[in-house]
Amino acid sequence: MKKSIILGVALLSISSIFAQNKDKATFQVYDKGESYYYSTILKDINSVEATKQKSKAYKRFKVDATGKNYPAKVNMYKSQWHNPTISQGSTGTCWDFSTTSFYESEEKRLYNKEVKISEAFTFYCEYVLKAEGFVESRGKTIFEEGSEGNAVARVYKRFGAMPWSVYNGLNGQKFHSHDKMYAEMHNYLKSVKNTNAWDKEVVISTIKSIMNHYVGTPPTNFKVDGKEYTPKTYLKDYLKINPDDYVEILSYKQAPYYKQCSYDVPDNWWNSKEYYNIPLDEFMGAIKNAIKNGYTMSIGGDVSEAGFLNSKGEPNVAIIPDFDIPSAYINEDARQFRFSNKTTTDDHGMHLVGYYEKDGKTWYLIKDSSSGSRNNNINAPEFGYYFFSEDYIKLKMMGFTVHKDAVKDILKKFN
Repeated sequence: MKKSIILGVALLSISSIFAQNKDKATFQVYDKGESYYYSTILKDINSVEATKQKSKAYKRFKVDATGKNYPAKVNMYKSQWHNPTISQGSTGTCWDFSTTSFYESEEKRLYNKEVKISEAFTFYCEYVLKAEGFVESRGKTIFEEGSEGNAVARVYKRFGAMPWSVYNGLNGQKFHSHDKMYAEMHNYLKSVKNTNAWDKEVVISTIKSIMNHYVGTPPTNFKVDGKEYTPKTYLKDYLKINPDDYVEILSYKQAPYYKQCSYDVPDNWWNSKEYYNIPLDEFMGAIKNAIKNGYTMSIGGDVSEAGFLNSKGEPNVAIIPDFDIPSAYINEDARQFRFSNKTTTDDHGMHLVGYYEKDGKTWYLIKDSSSGSRNNNINAPEFGYYFFSEDYIKLKMMGFTVHKDAVKDILKKFN
């Protein structure tokens, strides 16, 4: 009898847990032609035919947001200063746009200067570094549009920075597009490999000439507030940002905690091993403490889930539906499992700029440069933003870039 009672109580407890399942899913018809990318960006870059050819509707399995009351208004969030949202256009340079935005917020936090830094100069220099790496590795390193947030600090240390006003890389267009430029550079490097023409000076010169044609030539000198600068002196004397003051925080189980390690994704193409790997609870605590104490961060991870909403008519929210995994079960193992089986991938970089607390949970305001965050609210403050639940970050966001002072207690645990 006692065993039966105990078993009955256990079953009741289990059933009560699963009775909390409140999220439902639906197959939604998604018309690419209605998206901001196809209806606005591609039209600007003269790809009307591509729009017609690729805009066929298809179905996606997504959480049903009907009747849900998500905190999806910018004015609900306590946010730190950041520049207005800006589009990365038709490029794979989210790492650049998100982290540049982060450094702009750092400039305001540290020196109370409101600046707009050139993303174009950074991606220009990053392509140069990738071409160098391609030659030095005899074609073994990846030459693609993607990279990681710490690539920006790496570019700053070697090349410097410049204002957006003196070099924006748009070359007369409203939106960035690297498709033709990238294809030409990629094909050229493939020919270099096929013919063993490993003259680094010639390769770099050719890569620069291709970029100069498509995105313009970066100036070597320019004036700001009436004073002459080079990219290096602009970084050192005007921005006064020290790239060494910024750290990469990671959380995954495949590497030891409290050790620096590599982030094993293709976009870490130069195999950087400077990531500080910490347990998940500390990772989440660091994010919350940082944003509450005036710091923002560049954050990256996976944006391809059923709970990632951005279609026309949906709120731009990111949640983990309980039909995927209940909130109580999101832990280091669930996180690592998804990274190991590649259902969590290194998709996208964004700028975390604010927070909101509701019903014991924290939501985060995410400034975004991709077209997905622009499908709704074109004339509203929410245009170019996402609203991330803490569960989504806990399960799907793998790492972030932040000022070392925001995590100084954590860094003391590393040798």
